[in-house]
Amino acid sequence: MKRNLQTLLVSALLLGSGSCMAAVDIRQVVDSNVKALMQQQAIPGLSVAVVNQGKVQYFNYGVAAKDTQAPVTEDTLFEIGSVSKTFTSTLGGYAQAIGKLKLSDMASQHLPALAGSAFDHISLLQLATYTPGGLPLQFPKTADSANTMLGYFQHWKPTYAPGEQRLYSNPSIGLFGYLTAQSLGQPFNVAMEKTLLPKLGLTNTYVSVRSDKAGQYAQGYDKQQNPVRVSPGALDGEAYGIKTSSQDLARYVIANMHPQALEQPLQQAIAATHAGYYTVNGMTQGLGWERYPYPITLQALIDGNSTPMAMEPHKVNWLSPAQAQPANVLYNKTGSTGGFGAYVAYVPSKDVGVVILANRNYPNAERVKVAHAILSALDK
Repeated sequence: MKRNLQTLLVSALLLGSGSCMAAVDIRQVVDSNVKALMQQQAIPGLSVAVVNQGKVQYFNYGVAAKDTQAPVTEDTLFEIGSVSKTFTSTLGGYAQAIGKLKLSDMASQHLPALAGSAFDHISLLQLATYTPGGLPLQFPKTADSANTMLGYFQHWKPTYAPGEQRLYSNPSIGLFGYLTAQSLGQPFNVAMEKTLLPKLGLTNTYVSVRSDKAGQYAQGYDKQQNPVRVSPGALDGEAYGIKTSSQDLARYVIANMHPQALEQPLQQAIAATHAGYYTVNGMTQGLGWERYPYPITLQALIDGNSTPMAMEPHKVNWLSPAQAQPANVLYNKTGSTGGFGAYVAYVPSKDVGVVILANRNYPNAERVKVAHAILSALDK
């Protein structure tokens, strides 16, 4: 199985600049959308990977850092913010597949320090799907460190009944990742970098960028164009800490669309992330990934990635049992840090996907517009 995955990935990389993707047409679509976007949003550098039938084409624009003027390439490392949640979720699915946890487990089963807290009655699945009862988008400043976050969880009280409302939350899925690592008997970064990423064939993806890769790590820029990179925080690696390249994310998209090439526990893990656990406002929540019926209108995809979806509670409609991947769906996830913006979308039934990485945070709607245009062009 591993050899099949490696063959598939190598073929994709070798064919990355091939003409079999109708390269001229796709280049025109990508160029016209991305160049206008970069000018409009003052984005210094951006990388796009377009996946089509197992083949990948890369489109790189601008610079990874203004001071060095180093050009963006498909090997440039970008912060991907909340796209990291899909990696955390896959690790959780893997832990379940090898018998280390069950999504139905109560959170406190995997961390004795939480015994006697609200987490005696909150499941790992609820943490992974932002439904523990109202954990906020971010930790309060006083709790946003490795030393203080546990006390925060021990004293936290739900606002809603667990499982009732979706409120998008870094502490929620961050705790899920932390408990997953506990079940594996390893720190999260070790479990991610030494176990999951190698099994996925990802060789240029990190929680902590290695010193020998520092030259490939893009500089992010804030709204005032000041240089910025992600700051340490409680459960940062679990919720928003992955750094990777468009080439590795294209590999990741291929692995998600062709899990049969992976070892059995990873096939089960990806199936768990692709399953639908509940619906809310036209979106079906997976683990990390969010899915929609395909084809989908641009406005519906923009609405699904809007500020209200991220900032406001929404009543959920649970699917029991969890719904396996339907025939025609689109999976997507946005991600942001102070100086970076990422977006990944793919349609397994069409074997197409797109990765967009930028070293500036810009509105989700603009990312969705570019991706939707590319996917629509591929589907003609």
